[in-house]
Amino acid sequence: MSRLRVPGRRPWWRRAIATTGLLALVSSTLVGVGSAPAGAASWAPKPSPMTTPWTDRVPVDNPLPEYPRPQLTRPDWANLNGIWDFAVTGRDAGQPSSFPDRIRVPFVAESALSGIQRKITENDKLWYKRTFTVPSDWNGRRVVLNFGASDWQTTVWVNGTQVGAHKGGYDSFAYDITPQLNGGTNTVVVSVYDPTQTGGQAVGKQRINDVQPHTGGGIFYTAASGIWQTVWLEPVAAAHITRLDMTPNLGDSTLRVKVQGASASGRSTRVTVSSGGNVVGTATGTVGSEISVPVPNPHLWTPEDPFLYDVKAELLDGSAVTDSAAGYTGMRSIAVAKVDGVLRPVLNGKFVFQTGTLDQGYWPDGIYTAPTDDALKSDLQAHKDLGFNMVRKHIKVEPQRWFYWADKLGLLVWQDMPAMDTGKSPDAAARTQWEAEFHAVIDQHRSSPSLVMWVDQNEGWGQYDQGRIANEVKAYDPSRLVNNMSGVNCCGSVDGGNGDVVDHHVYVGPGNTAPTATRAAVLGEFGGLGYKVPGHEWFPGGGFSYEDQASVAALNDRFVGLLDSIRVGQLPAGLSASVYTEITDVENEANGLLTYDRQVVKVDTARVKAANQALVNASRNPAPPVTLPTGQYKSLRVTTPGYTDKYLRHQDALAFTEVVSGASSTLLKNDATWKIVTGLANSNCYSLESRNYPGEFLRHRDFRVRRDADDGSALFKADATWCAIAGTGGVRLSSANLPGSYLRHIDSEVWLATPGGGHAWDNPATFAEDTTWAVEAPWAP
Repeated sequence: MSRLRVPGRRPWWRRAIATTGLLALVSSTLVGVGSAPAGAASWAPKPSPMTTPWTDRVPVDNPLPEYPRPQLTRPDWANLNGIWDFAVTGRDAGQPSSFPDRIRVPFVAESALSGIQRKITENDKLWYKRTFTVPSDWNGRRVVLNFGASDWQTTVWVNGTQVGAHKGGYDSFAYDITPQLNGGTNTVVVSVYDPTQTGGQAVGKQRINDVQPHTGGGIFYTAASGIWQTVWLEPVAAAHITRLDMTPNLGDSTLRVKVQGASASGRSTRVTVSSGGNVVGTATGTVGSEISVPVPNPHLWTPEDPFLYDVKAELLDGSAVTDSAAGYTGMRSIAVAKVDGVLRPVLNGKFVFQTGTLDQGYWPDGIYTAPTDDALKSDLQAHKDLGFNMVRKHIKVEPQRWFYWADKLGLLVWQDMPAMDTGKSPDAAARTQWEAEFHAVIDQHRSSPSLVMWVDQNEGWGQYDQGRIANEVKAYDPSRLVNNMSGVNCCGSVDGGNGDVVDHHVYVGPGNTAPTATRAAVLGEFGGLGYKVPGHEWFPGGGFSYEDQASVAALNDRFVGLLDSIRVGQLPAGLSASVYTEITDVENEANGLLTYDRQVVKVDTARVKAANQALVNASRNPAPPVTLPTGQYKSLRVTTPGYTDKYLRHQDALAFTEVVSGASSTLLKNDATWKIVTGLANSNCYSLESRNYPGEFLRHRDFRVRRDADDGSALFKADATWCAIAGTGGVRLSSANLPGSYLRHIDSEVWLATPGGGHAWDNPATFAEDTTWAVEAPWAP
């Protein structure tokens, strides 16, 4: 366990990334664009339940000053983040006559960093107000007011005129406010109504709870109501570019681009791809139509080498350029294909195991909004430091700058669509809204090279029409993989039966998810190992996990043991990806690799990175599954040095190891002989039937391994089924119903042992040797 160094001493989350001419990501924000609300000088944040390394680094007047839309940049813009007037009224009230409070946008009203930090319910409506002036050098251009995201129903007025209304908590929206501007000081008023789980909309993990730390909450967290991403102004031409839809095509070394525009139907457009200032390809076409830009000998984007090209799009009037916007792209492909007879996801035509974590994107100080751009980047950098190459963004959609950092750092992204509330069947209106928002999310992030899979639904939460939705998502974005339901084996979920992957959740796991003829196998959630760090708990004593660990050493052993189990067992058997729960603690969930305040890395970074790298390396040349000779009698010899004359035997129904030789008794030789048969619970695995007690099998019960008669129950069949895994000098036998736990001898007794487990028989000394058995000729043929 390591504690992060204090700000100012270049800790791991502040490591610089070399800048290039890729983007003007931090364009010159126009200062003086607005006037601060009365009393802003006296505004102060509320005390945060936990402070992150960035809590005290958030500017009062200009938080999150970076340009918010990295894949469509322009040089002129004005950031409206900062102190706004604020009020809370009843849900049906009109605009209040006064705004008695002050809020720091874009932090939600429930957060400490907003300065409000109060519970918002379905009976409340939030009101925001501020003034601004438009710079004089914007004259002659249209002025667009942009919102990165606001949760949930947002209405906007400029100078008393309503300019638009939006429903959705995770997609951006914008309004041309030029007709409402007055040439001087302008006033913008925003109302937001957010019923959270009491409404029918996408809410993810949000629930209406007390904003102060408290017991309970489970896997659901504090709600996030109102504006939670950057608000900004931007001048544009009357006909202007609104989006670049970019899809790399490695088959013909082109970048397929659709330039989307406003008031630009039929206009000509030119797209240029460059690298380091050198043009590599250019092509012209029409707004809204697909343009193929040549990218000869493309430098491919991978997690190890996340190379990005610069992209520029221009609107043309004859030879004159009337509008332009800049962006970037990565040349990569993602698909599923047969690899050695197993269906697997392939990146750029090659299989690489995707090892990642569940990333929920919550912060103790900002809740839904990271305090700074460095903080937003830090969780992704933590993944890289720990050797992961993938991240599953769990039922939340982050700002576009989060995707930029994933693109830049090199992480494969599984993006969940935020779920509706659990235990409910959404009505027609909720379904229409949810699907419309899902399409908007796809549109806004479809050009990110890191994003490789859409995860439609999770564990049956608000589930409906899984098969239809998966097909529609695949048709809407055929360039990515689609997961119709993460956790099809869990919690009452119903598998749509389609999509590119079959996804299981197994805690602690890792389980035995098997590929099918049409879908690759992935482990969408596993792990959940818990360790509470004193002084870094959201509610001291209130934390929980799926399996508590007694010490940091136990946590490291158990976690690395899970990764090793996937590498030696599940990977060869067909598993192609795994998602560990989770990268950080979240409120009372204490199963993070980092604490919720991001102050402590709980695990040994170098050791975890090495285990992840070994897993990735193994996938580049996956070993074939281990097979045993069914229908034959065999004896299992110990491979631990100094004990190699001992064999697995039963005695008084319990399993032991004992020295066996030609001079041994007939009874001992029979006890040490087993018939290898097809697994009682899994035909890909094996069961060991006693030579001298036919119909009785080697099984585990309360961790002790014994010989018992088959009682016909599903539990017995699972307990008596063992999956073969390659070991050094022999084979390891992993429990079919407790994968990652192995048949082990210790002090002549035989147990079901778990790497990193807390029992005496889990002792790490000679663990690999004790769990490896040589399959040899039988002592009693």
